[in-house]
Amino acid sequence: MAAKMTITEALAEIKTITARIEKKRAAVMPYLVRDGRVIDPHEKDGGSVGFVGRERQGIHDLEERLVAIRTAIQRKNLDTSLTLEGETRSLAAWLTWRREVSAGSKTFLSSIASHIQGHRQRERGRSFVQPGNELTKPEDIIVAVNEAALSAEIEQMETLLGTLDGKLSLLNATITIDI
Repeated sequence: MAAKMTITEALAEIKTITARIEKKRAAVMPYLVRDGRVIDPHEKDGGSVGFVGRERQGIHDLEERLVAIRTAIQRKNLDTSLTLEGETRSLAAWLTWRREVSAGSKTFLSSIASHIQGHRQRERGRSFVQPGNELTKPEDIIVAVNEAALSAEIEQMETLLGTLDGKLSLLNATITIDI
């Protein structure tokens, strides 16, 4: 029978499972090999061979539980849509965008603004022309982007990331999955 839980609960269980797997792996290591003259510390419970076998089976069961939880989360993230700033994507697509695209895009936008500002400081006293304006002197410097629009784009990126994180937290706390 499948159990229902929120994605937040499932993510917490994943952390617990991961810790339990690591503890079980560490617990097995001292009993893999022993001197034949030493009494088996697990003799009363089926010996070290039994202990290691049970622990390895327990590890396998926990790993399968982890896979089932991750798969259920992934399935739900693919099936659930979210609209932000007029763009609708699946939660999986938003998560991929945040993980794979947003940092690079944010860095690129900041680099553009920084590059323009650095150039402006080096060329103090010279005029700058926005796209669509005419040059007034031969020594004018042309900026190839609209700086006000760039600033708005940087702010929009920050807002989008903040809104996305808030919405994901809310959705993770309310969306249920079946395991």
